[in-house]
Amino acid sequence: MKILLVTDAWQPQVNGVVTTLVELVRHLQGAGHELTVIHPGQFRTRPCPGYAGIDLALFPGARLRRLMDEAQPDAIHIATEGPLGWAARRHCLRRGWPFTTAFHTRFPEMLQLALGVPVSWGYALLRRFHRPSRGVMVPTGGVRRLLEQRGFANLRDWTHGVDTQLFAFHPEPRECPGLGHLARPVSLFVGRLSHEKNIQAFLDLDVPGSKVVCGVGPLEQALRDRYPGVHWVGLLARRELAEVYAAADVFVFPSLHETFGLVMLEAMATGLPVAAYPVDGPLEVIGDSPAGAMHTDLREAWSQALRVRRHQARQRALDFGWGRVADLFLSHLVRLPGQRRAVLSHKRHRLVE
Repeated sequence: MKILLVTDAWQPQVNGVVTTLVELVRHLQGAGHELTVIHPGQFRTRPCPGYAGIDLALFPGARLRRLMDEAQPDAIHIATEGPLGWAARRHCLRRGWPFTTAFHTRFPEMLQLALGVPVSWGYALLRRFHRPSRGVMVPTGGVRRLLEQRGFANLRDWTHGVDTQLFAFHPEPRECPGLGHLARPVSLFVGRLSHEKNIQAFLDLDVPGSKVVCGVGPLEQALRDRYPGVHWVGLLARRELAEVYAAADVFVFPSLHETFGLVMLEAMATGLPVAAYPVDGPLEVIGDSPAGAMHTDLREAWSQALRVRRHQARQRALDFGWGRVADLFLSHLVRLPGQRRAVLSHKRHRLVE
């Protein structure tokens, strides 16, 4: 199948959405499908206000329309609700092409935390964006229920996966040269240093041992200044990140507004148990398995997670293999009418002549 993927989140951005989409493309290509990705790197861009490292396409309309027409896809998936997503949506509606979308990020809550924008406004905008979609892919049952309550339709369950070879299992915590010798237990946070991640709940935890933070973001310098006793390692390549996961004793996931939380799966794949609040994301990733601990008191979750056996965390991660995730994605796609591709092929043939 020839699949067109339009996304505002792509390399060199570093976040869970990018990781998910890159892995999805890799697995679909490995299965013999042809993927065309339209991403910000193909356009003039500008930095996203308040989010350094995330560039948004600037006035992508004409070029995007040409790229979409040239792709001649069998199916179109619009992954994000940014400038490229909106432009692709408009083009599909003008042409009468069916498409699917995905709900990766709870932007309304992010906007409320960062700028004070009412959550209802954000969901009204996203509801409009996704209304014509033939299938809105959502990562958890909790997110599905949330969107149903807010009037979203055509919702489709689609989980995420983890590379269990890159994030290999280690039955005991390993020493990581990049971290040096740290007092144990080592508590780890991996993620963007921004308001919606609720990282202060982790940094304020009164627990023994050492704390390690891996990530960058708009709050980074302020947090470094406020918490000098924390080990800040910045942004790491994925192989280096796997080594850091394997060196820790417990992974702390303090977010309250996560749609999934891919970093939890990465941690669990190495055998690192997770401590989290009982909210969407952890409820899906940890579930009722003994791979970690959830509690309204994050310190209690931390204490319980330390008692989890590492092979139990790994076993839960194996439930999220990419083969199943890719197959589920394919099952939700909607094929474009055959006559549409024939028209485009005829138009291209005439241009060549």
